[in-house]
Amino acid sequence: MATFSPQETALILIDLQKGIASRPELQPHSGDEVVARSKALAEKFRAAGALVVQVNVGWSADLADMPSQEVDEPMGLKPGALPPEWLEFVEGLKQPGDLVVTKRQWGAFHGTELDLQLRRRGIRRVVVGGIATNIGVESSVRAAWEHGYHVVVAEDLCATMSAEMHAFAFEKIFPRCARVLQSADIALS
Repeated sequence: MATFSPQETALILIDLQKGIASRPELQPHSGDEVVARSKALAEKFRAAGALVVQVNVGWSADLADMPSQEVDEPMGLKPGALPPEWLEFVEGLKQPGDLVVTKRQWGAFHGTELDLQLRRRGIRRVVVGGIATNIGVESSVRAAWEHGYHVVVAEDLCATMSAEMHAFAFEKIFPRCARVLQSADIALS
């Protein structure tokens, strides 16, 4: 069990929105499992008076604010392709008092006010979970570490498109820039 100060710790949940959490190919945890555990940990944080941050990803209808660099595997989205509920958080996750951050790329820090909001609230440690492990979560974890935060990644609050991609992040990347815990092993006091 790891115990952290609720005044200095925030829970950051990445892309637990209707357009992403419902994907059937998520592994090694289903979207429903990640969401259920995220809701439970968020309630624990709220009860202790700790900050909960809900991060979603989306773009304008014409996709003009979407990254457009030349890559070998572009997203291939066309204007109007995202369903209207894409940005909406899954039912019951977001609660009054949660900080909401919308990002326009993989990571939650670049181009958003997340760092500013955390620092102004005295946050020194972030607990991170979400979808996808090796994309939005990993980018956000790396940036948090680069910004000097103490980082915890809750393994059972994460999923991605293959068990191998998930395992690589947790075995090779996260231990070098974060502590890896299960959500049940995170306490606030």
